[in-house]
Amino acid sequence: MTDSAPSSVSAAPTLSPRVAAYQPTPDFPFADLQPVAVWRHFAALCAIPRQSKHEAALRDHLAAWAEGRGLASEQDGVGNLVIRKPGSPGREQEAGVILQGHLDMVCQQNSGTGHDFQQDPIRPVLKDGWLLAENTTLGADNGIGVALALAALEADGLSHPPLEVLLTVDEEAGMGGALGLAPGLLRGRYLINIDTEEWGHLYLGCAGGMDVNVTYAYSSEPAPAGWTVAKISLTGLSGGHSGIDIHKERGNAIKLLVRLLGELGQQLGAEAWRLLQLEGGTARNALPREAFATVILDPACLAEIEATLATGAQALARELKGVENGLSVRLSELPSLAGPAMAPAAQRQLLAALNAAPHGVARMSMSVPGIVETSNNLGVLSVANGQARANFMVRSLVDSAAQAHARRIADLFGLIGADCQLTDGYSGWKPNPDSPLLALAQQVYAAQFGGSAQVEVIHAGLECGIIGAKYPGLDMLSFGPTIHGAHAPGERVEVETVARSWQFLVALLAALPRV
Repeated sequence: MTDSAPSSVSAAPTLSPRVAAYQPTPDFPFADLQPVAVWRHFAALCAIPRQSKHEAALRDHLAAWAEGRGLASEQDGVGNLVIRKPGSPGREQEAGVILQGHLDMVCQQNSGTGHDFQQDPIRPVLKDGWLLAENTTLGADNGIGVALALAALEADGLSHPPLEVLLTVDEEAGMGGALGLAPGLLRGRYLINIDTEEWGHLYLGCAGGMDVNVTYAYSSEPAPAGWTVAKISLTGLSGGHSGIDIHKERGNAIKLLVRLLGELGQQLGAEAWRLLQLEGGTARNALPREAFATVILDPACLAEIEATLATGAQALARELKGVENGLSVRLSELPSLAGPAMAPAAQRQLLAALNAAPHGVARMSMSVPGIVETSNNLGVLSVANGQARANFMVRSLVDSAAQAHARRIADLFGLIGADCQLTDGYSGWKPNPDSPLLALAQQVYAAQFGGSAQVEVIHAGLECGIIGAKYPGLDMLSFGPTIHGAHAPGERVEVETVARSWQFLVALLAALPRV
């Protein structure tokens, strides 16, 4: 434990009235859902906002909960929380197991929803066997994994070795909690990560990656007098997880809008329209669902601009048919807006670089068939007031390939004089097919459910690789319930697979080698 953080909290945290009024209970939509303890904990996670870098209220709530149950807790300098429970009777001296998840969630919402992720609770609904949030992300990633681990701490009748529940912070915004994990904090020999999203699959490896942060200072000019200010909106895309869904060929709203703006430039040139602002995406690890450009137009060219946008939107709809059926492109006039427009040369350069920049799958794995090796997501773009900022999140199963792909993106933007910083690099989790924990998990799965679990490597960032590098010798495994649409509004978790995940976790803890 560090000097800067207390090991426990003596009172429950103070929540805003809107959150306190939620009063998380097993009531609807959690009524009759099993196992009760898991859903009760998930209800609490829905009630307490937990945006990346703002997990303190939830962490303090859980530390107070642990203290109330007589469980020791410890917090490290970056805010990770560990809660410990002795082994069940007769198993106190066995090798310990770490149950691991992250406290934060990706915060995405549909336009017009008006949800405040720092104040408002998530309000799920139950539909056809799925628990979902209709207009925001649900936070099942990784709230369900956290709830499963907390339920294991709470259950008195389980057979288990000494338990440590490691709850990290800032996972979704750059793995900050895992990267800052204090040495000497963990004692266990096994680590079970509960942060994957397809029931019946056991994961033993994941991608690593890094971010490319682009900053481009551009010159501006006074907007031509008498021109019309308008907003071009590209909305209605599916979004999704930038790792798990990257191979599904979903649209990237930033890339698509940049393409349309490029076509305007080709058809009409800077003499007919100029860019004032451009923005899209809100999370580095979410596929952008919406993008918006504020432009100033020559009124004499308005009809031609509308026709060019309509033709471009029709082409996009044809190309994405069956994948993105909700694509919408709309031009709407705005009140007069003061401020300079991007200079024509800078506008051409920036749009060309954004159009040429890669997005999506760069290479499939040759060693793990059917799995993406290297990819990137252009996740966030902001252009305003003389500065453009873009974030590209690069993932790869091969560290050197991630570095090379990131460097390629940086070199591209370097050609237009942009400043490019490669940050938040983290190593992947190298698979160990000979893992004793994996072999045991396969036996337990077969005994509990019949058949065989699929063993896979995931093209997403799990914290296992980072934690494993800090604690060499850990035997690690990841599993979880089925979650669809993580990192996008409409995220949902299949209720039945949560119960199965609990059954599997209980049986695996009971079966761990008694050494």
